[in-house]
Amino acid sequence: MASSGLRPWLAATRCLKKTALHPSRQPVRYAVTSFSNNEPLKSVEDWRRFQEDRAEFKMLMEYMGQYGSSQTRDNVFQPHHSLHKPLAPSEATLSALIAAGAHLGHSKSLMNPNFMPYAYGVRAGITIIDLDHTLPLLRRAANLVRAIVSRDGTVVFVGTRPDLRVTVRKAAERIGPQAFHVGERWLPGTLTNKLQMFGPEVSKEQRIAPDLAIFLNPLSNMHAIRECAIQHVPTIGIVDTNVDPRIVMYPIPANDEHPRTAELIAGILSVAGREGRLIHEQETQRRAQANERFKRGREKNAAKVSTVHD
Repeated sequence: MASSGLRPWLAATRCLKKTALHPSRQPVRYAVTSFSNNEPLKSVEDWRRFQEDRAEFKMLMEYMGQYGSSQTRDNVFQPHHSLHKPLAPSEATLSALIAAGAHLGHSKSLMNPNFMPYAYGVRAGITIIDLDHTLPLLRRAANLVRAIVSRDGTVVFVGTRPDLRVTVRKAAERIGPQAFHVGERWLPGTLTNKLQMFGPEVSKEQRIAPDLAIFLNPLSNMHAIRECAIQHVPTIGIVDTNVDPRIVMYPIPANDEHPRTAELIAGILSVAGREGRLIHEQETQRRAQANERFKRGREKNAAKVSTVHD
């Protein structure tokens, strides 16, 4: 009795298997949309219902679109934007610094006593940097870079770690011919022994000492900082919790181990330098136009004087 009761079900299963193995070869048109259930449209009624659903979906999207978010991939923070699309100094915010990990310092036992004014507290044994001090100091450094480049000054970016080489190169390229970068190693005596390093002719004809030096990892370049101090070159440096802020003239308290923090700070400073270069170019063009007008006026006056004498 049990086998006879199961036979119809087994027969139906076998028929389904046969139809699955040998499907119909007649062509069937499909229309796939984001709101349809991927069912084939076989009749005119199906096409009419599909058109109505699509029109309703379009009206719904147009009506609800004004209440949606306006954020896209281009206007929200992306990890690679700090390197290729850096922020302007006026756009620097605390949220950008936190996203870059600038608030994370070293262990509490490694904190330098002179860093105490820039420390916010300790969390899980890690010193937290007070970004309320970092942001105004970063803007002050950006104003300095802009002022120096606008007066035809030169800037050098120094980052000798392998993960900082691309950062310093991008920052120098962003400013232009007035910026340089050191990504491999600062040769001792570059500033204090110029005659032996470059020769007397180069030392006299070209500017060897920069007008500003920016250090992304100051502890690894203490000899370069000493040379800048001897030559009276102002310095900007990213100062972590284990660094004495007094080693550079314009400290920026932030995490110097994270490459994203270095990319953000170097990008902001390079954008400020680019703004200074544009100011310098506009000022040079204005002076050239003023000199040209002065020459034309002097030539006219000379012509008038000559006609009077004649």
